[in-house]
Amino acid sequence: MTASIDEKPETEQPVFPYPRACPFSLPAEYGPAMEKSSVFKVKLVTGKEAWAVTGYQNNLELLMHPHVSSSREHENFPFYFHAPPEFRTETSFIGYDAPRHTTTRRKAAVTFTNRRVQRLREKIAANVDERLDAMEAAGSPADLHEFVSLPVPMSMICELLGVPYEDHAFFAEHGTNLLGGHATQEQRQAAMVEVGRYLDKLVDLKEAEPGDDLLSRAIVAYRESGEEYSKRDLVNLCRLLMNGGHETTANMISLCTMALLQNPDQLAELRRDPQLIGPAIEELVRYITIGDLAVGRVALEDIEIDGTTIPKGDGILCLMMTANRDGGVFDRPDELILSRGTRKHLGFGHGAHYCIGADLARVELEIALTKIIDRFPGLELAVPFEDIRTKEGSVVYGVWSLPVRW
Repeated sequence: MTASIDEKPETEQPVFPYPRACPFSLPAEYGPAMEKSSVFKVKLVTGKEAWAVTGYQNNLELLMHPHVSSSREHENFPFYFHAPPEFRTETSFIGYDAPRHTTTRRKAAVTFTNRRVQRLREKIAANVDERLDAMEAAGSPADLHEFVSLPVPMSMICELLGVPYEDHAFFAEHGTNLLGGHATQEQRQAAMVEVGRYLDKLVDLKEAEPGDDLLSRAIVAYRESGEEYSKRDLVNLCRLLMNGGHETTANMISLCTMALLQNPDQLAELRRDPQLIGPAIEELVRYITIGDLAVGRVALEDIEIDGTTIPKGDGILCLMMTANRDGGVFDRPDELILSRGTRKHLGFGHGAHYCIGADLARVELEIALTKIIDRFPGLELAVPFEDIRTKEGSVVYGVWSLPVRW
C-alpha cells in the first residue's frame, strides 16, 4: 500500500535540500517530516519530486537493495539542482550498476588498498608539516582551510592519479563548481568541459608514457586484459576520483577541527590519550556526515520501505545524516563522543558503493588532526562559530574558510 502525504499549497512546501540548523545538526525540516513518516516526498528545485528515506535500517536496506539503481541516466534520478546533460552521461562507477560498476571500480581499487595507503604515511605527514609551517609563518590569525585542509588531500590525489600538482588550483576551482550548491547549471557544464579537455590530454600523455600512477595502471590493465576502453571512460574515472578524493577530505579536515574546538571536553580527552585518534575519526565521520545529500537512487521496481511503497521509476534520496543520528542504533546520537569509535556508521556509505578512498581519508584525517592539535595547543576560532560560512546544498558538505588563531 502506498502511503499518502498531506497536500500543501505550493508556497508552503520548502524546496529540498534544506540547510542544516548548524554545521553539526540535522536540518530543522527533517524533524516534522520524520514525525509523520520515515519515508516522505520532497520537492526539488527542478520541479520534480523524490522520496526522502530516513533512519539507519531503512537506508541500510536501500543501499543493498537489488532493485535500486545508481545510474544518473534514469529520467527521475533525483538531482536537487539544475544538472547539465553531462551529469547524466559523463559519470563513472559511482553512477554505474553491476556488472559495469564492478569492472570499472576494480581498475581504481588497486590504488586505494590499505597496504598502499599505509605506505603513504610518511609522505602525508611531511606534506601536513609543510602546510602547518606555512600557516605558522603567515602568522595568527590564518585560514586553516586554505593553508592546510585544501592542499593536503589535493597534493595526495594529484600524485596518486598522476596529475601535476602545479595544476591543483584548476581542479580545486572546477571541483567546487561541480559539487557546490552555489553553482549554476552553466558553471557546472563549463567545469565539466574544461576538466574533460584537460584530462583528455593527460590520458594521451599516460598512454604514450605510462608512469606509476592510477591512470597509467588503468591503461596497462585494460591493455593486458584485452578489454576495450575509451578515452572517455578514463577521463570520467579520473574526474570522479579527483573530485571525490579532494573535496571530501578537505572539508572533513576543517569540519573535524571545528567540531573538536566546539567540544573542548572531547578535544581535551584526545590530547590526554593520542591513541584515541582512530576511534575519534570514526566518530567524527558519523557525527559530521558530509555526504548527507550524496546518495541518490532510482527504484527499478516497486519497493516497500517501512510501510511506504516507492513506485517503480521514482527517485530516492538516502538521507545519510538521519541514519548516523538514529537513536535506535547510536546512544546519545547528537553528541560527539570520541570514544564511541564504532565503524557501524554509514559515513562512508555501504555495500557495492562503499567509499573507495575510505582508508586514505582515515589516514589523512588521522595525521592532519594529530599534527594540528600538537602544533597549536591554543588553537581557537578567530571568528564567532555562527559566522563560519558553510556549503549548504552542496553534494559534499563543508566550509568556505576556517579562520583560526593560536
